[in-house]
Amino acid sequence: MADAPPSPPLLLASTSPQRKAILEQLHIPFDVVAPKYEEETPADGDAVRVVREHARGKARSVADIAEDRPVVGVDTAVVLGDRIFGKPGNATDAEQMLEELSGKTHVVVSGLCLLTPGWEDVEHEATQVSFRELNPRELGTYVATGEWEGRAGAYAIQDRGASLVRQIEGDYLNVVGLPAALLVRLLAERFSGVYGFG
Repeated sequence: MADAPPSPPLLLASTSPQRKAILEQLHIPFDVVAPKYEEETPADGDAVRVVREHARGKARSVADIAEDRPVVGVDTAVVLGDRIFGKPGNATDAEQMLEELSGKTHVVVSGLCLLTPGWEDVEHEATQVSFRELNPRELGTYVATGEWEGRAGAYAIQDRGASLVRQIEGDYLNVVGLPAALLVRLLAERFSGVYGFG
């Protein structure tokens, strides 16, 4: 009996090491390409609409080189009340963000776009994250690690940022950077058996 042909690698429109690590963890074959998309995250507004638009924009920006392979675009934001937290510009921004999140529950919302030449699915996932009360020394110590750089909400839950968290409700990997349960569901529905799901 002949072996099944290898699954065509997804094209991940992201250079995020966390997203790459999650796909590797799930044993989903993929190639990486940097998206040709400029994202602007407003300080307030409809976070779900924003992350869905960004995910779609990232995926579409590389679709011309995908050939027949599925493209995945992802965008993640941290939301507290009506405020959308993007990536901090410097250590002062990071400390202010973390101070605002201290002792509160925020939502990590990700948009995910899976597209091929024939169709496009855009969905989102939300995970609730509760921080414990952080004192000024803890805030300063964490900011000094530099983990906040390039992170929406100024923390990395998969690293030392785990120490800031009291409770999480929902998909942990969504907080890391890729809504894995959502991606697996879409792959199972659209490519049943091809990537090992469905």
